[in-house]
Amino acid sequence: MGVPGPVPGSPGMPDAPVLDREEVDRALARLGAEYEAIETSLLALQDHAGRRLLEGADLSGTTKERWAATERSITVLWSLFDAYTATLEAAREVRARRRWPSPEDLAELTELLRDDGVTVPGAADGGTDGATDQESGPAGRGERYSLEELVDRMNGLYARSLDVIVAADAVWSTLPARIDLLSAELQRTRSLAHSVGVRPGEHPAGDDLERITDELARLRAQVIADPLAFWVSSSTGSSAPGGGRPDTGRYDRAARALEDIRREVAAVLDVRQDAEHRLMQLRDVLSRADRTLTEARQARGEVLAKIAASEVPAVSGPPTALHEQLAAAAEYRRRSLWHRLSPLLDSLEERAEDELHRARESLTAVTAPLAVRAELRGRLDAYRAKLARHGLAADPLLVERYDIARRMLWSAPCDLRAAEHAVWRYQQAAAEALVPQQVEGKGES
Repeated sequence: MGVPGPVPGSPGMPDAPVLDREEVDRALARLGAEYEAIETSLLALQDHAGRRLLEGADLSGTTKERWAATERSITVLWSLFDAYTATLEAAREVRARRRWPSPEDLAELTELLRDDGVTVPGAADGGTDGATDQESGPAGRGERYSLEELVDRMNGLYARSLDVIVAADAVWSTLPARIDLLSAELQRTRSLAHSVGVRPGEHPAGDDLERITDELARLRAQVIADPLAFWVSSSTGSSAPGGGRPDTGRYDRAARALEDIRREVAAVLDVRQDAEHRLMQLRDVLSRADRTLTEARQARGEVLAKIAASEVPAVSGPPTALHEQLAAAAEYRRRSLWHRLSPLLDSLEERAEDELHRARESLTAVTAPLAVRAELRGRLDAYRAKLARHGLAADPLLVERYDIARRMLWSAPCDLRAAEHAVWRYQQAAAEALVPQQVEGKGES
């Protein structure tokens, strides 16, 4: 091995040492492996499915602008790779001249492998975007630079180009298929909705179905034409190509709206299946309410005739409005207007139960005086039976007070206040008569 000599340096700068044979061989081996990796990456980029889709698509908006710049970057990238290839082949030819390279060979190899020995033709200046111009501008002017600088420029161009391709491909691989599935589900829901009368202009859910249909059609067209408008870059600041995710916000909102409509249509279907049973139950509840009110009105007349000095509440008439709405519900069922029948049945069921409860309360309030009279009668007879067991029923005072109370309770109209006072006086007399009997019983024991 000879001692490497100096190669001419830049004016005013010290000369850099010349590579020796072993350094040259190691550099060629490293650059050869690097060449294989770069070529593999470029061919993969060339054959990427996303790239083929972008080349054949009718693009718009952000994607159109970025893809035009990316195409220019890829053109520059291949020009740089051609220059890299030519320089590597030239270095290999120089190294192959002789087994032990001469100092001149080593100087030439040093310039090719380490110094600014790469010249890129001016055709590489392909009108790139601002970012690419910064990388490829010197190459476009035919300036010379080192293989290491060339690799850095290729890496930058490759990463930016791959980022655009991967992002567009990710959006196209995710959103259109999901939109198509949702559109198919929307068509099934629309058909089912129409069968139960949920149609545009007749039901709010029908109008919502139309809006979702239009939204999905617009969304799909926009995703196909401008996929990068639906790409959210990674929040972690990752520099890896394709670092991010598709933006599914509009799709998710449409899916949630469709799910709400689907639940509403399912509820209307349930109404169609259960309508007759629910109508029968409503008729039964309203019939019971009517019968209860009739009973209350009859009871009120009886109370007014039999009870004196008592405030008896008035009893309202039958729920005419509810009966009219029940007839309307039956008509909706006959005409299969399920979307109108559903809310009407819900309202009627609640109001019918309230009406039955009100009728029962009215009957209870009206018959309260009769219940009080019955309780006083029972109390009076219970004390008389107790006195009879003790042999005191014939006591003149007790007989007198019993007769007074009984006449009041069994006469019409009955003065409840006076009758209650008479029963109380009978109870007091009975209690006084029973005290000696109890004291005598204790003394005998």
